[in-house]
Amino acid sequence: MLNSLPEIFFILLTISVLSGLFLLYPRVPLSFVRIHIGITLLPPAAALLALVATKGTMIYGPWRLDALSWMLVLFVLTIGFIVQRYSFRYFLGDRSYRKYFALLTITTTADSVVWLSNDLRLLLISWGATLLGLILLIGLNKEWSVARNAAKQSGRLFAIGWLILLGAVIWVTQATGHWQLSIVLTKSSLTHLDLWERTCISLMLILTVVIPSAQWPFQRWLLHSVVTPTPVSAVMHAGLVNAGGIILTRFSPLFSGDIAQIVLLVLSSISVMIGTGIMLVQVDYKRQLVGSTISQMGFMLIQCALGAFLAAIIHAVLHGLFKSTLFLQAGSVLHHQKESTSGSNQPSSLLWTITGGILGLLTALGLWISSAGEIYQLISALTLGWSISLAWTQLVAFGSGHIARIAGCTLFVIAAIVYNFIHEVFKGVLQNSIPKGIQPSEPAAILLLIFLLTGSAAGVWLARHRSSAAYAVIYLWLVRLGEPQNNLVESHPKYLTQSFFRGGHLR
Repeated sequence: MLNSLPEIFFILLTISVLSGLFLLYPRVPLSFVRIHIGITLLPPAAALLALVATKGTMIYGPWRLDALSWMLVLFVLTIGFIVQRYSFRYFLGDRSYRKYFALLTITTTADSVVWLSNDLRLLLISWGATLLGLILLIGLNKEWSVARNAAKQSGRLFAIGWLILLGAVIWVTQATGHWQLSIVLTKSSLTHLDLWERTCISLMLILTVVIPSAQWPFQRWLLHSVVTPTPVSAVMHAGLVNAGGIILTRFSPLFSGDIAQIVLLVLSSISVMIGTGIMLVQVDYKRQLVGSTISQMGFMLIQCALGAFLAAIIHAVLHGLFKSTLFLQAGSVLHHQKESTSGSNQPSSLLWTITGGILGLLTALGLWISSAGEIYQLISALTLGWSISLAWTQLVAFGSGHIARIAGCTLFVIAAIVYNFIHEVFKGVLQNSIPKGIQPSEPAAILLLIFLLTGSAAGVWLARHRSSAAYAVIYLWLVRLGEPQNNLVESHPKYLTQSFFRGGHLR
């Protein structure tokens, strides 16, 4: 039974795609959508069984089946099922109702095939199909010029990224003489590549991943994609945008060298700053989420650049689950302007704030001392310590009264326990499937640390000097950076007016 799980999974995956295509036939009743959604639950269930039964790496024809592959397939297909279930009523009445479910099924299926592929030709085709499906989903409403323009801009960037990946694959396969990824990435095969060739291929891979990950200077396509329906954004941010870190993880034995790692560190660090700034200055909720995604993907790629691929995968999965939840709840978000009260203007307790800072510092020191002295662990320790200090300040120091602070402390402890438990579970499942990457040189890591600390200090200074000219310039620049272009916004969708007056009623 265990040996037949791959066959069962691929049969169920094929049935799921055929079910989506069956929906496109006009005579099929819309009630079949319920059946189709139920069918899409079967492949992730089979992937879960395969993940539990996996003991090592198995090459099965053109497939590479290991814990990482099954984990990613389970993640992508589960997100796809949840979004399709959510969309059953969300899209009801839309003229693209059938097309939406078919496209979403094909896109998530193609994305899952990417992570199962051991043949680089199959990987290229599947990744191209995933990007094409995403473009079609962005431009799902063809009558809306804004959606069409957003799809065209995304399509041009995706095409460039796919062609660069094609060039990298052709280069490495011609040098090694193999199309199988498991053979290409062996030490004996990589010896056929000179150092400059490995560096160039690594740089090409970086360009391939920073585009779908919406990293600077390619972040605008994701900002423009807010015109897509919210469920599409949920799938995009959960299972497709974070593909960059996964691709680098799969090619991690090839991805090495100071130049490539430094380039990725610089691009992702800038993206972290820009994404955070856009998130803070935007008033549109979906654009705030987009800014957060840009920043989070930057952190994920920083982890890849530091050789911490296991941490990057954990980050990608947890971020995907978290961000998809936020997007699916976007319609229920209400912003209330609270009246200021005498208590709300009082500063938080200095003692509680100092306690949070000390707690964060002790956590960072403890993690650093207990580690093997690796550069990544230093940056990870400082990041975790800063996060703990910030969380403590928000949950406890800003609490009003003893009950609120007790509740904040309780929530803080529960969050720490859950985080540690999830991290240990992922580490136990994936540690044998993800090779340990090569860390950059100490000067590169120190420069990154200085850059992040300088950016954080500048942010704190600007927050305390909001009346300064520097604050106004940076604020307006971030607002402009996060705003859409003229051809990607309309005060009122013109196609609705045209449809209303065409024949006197909506079609």
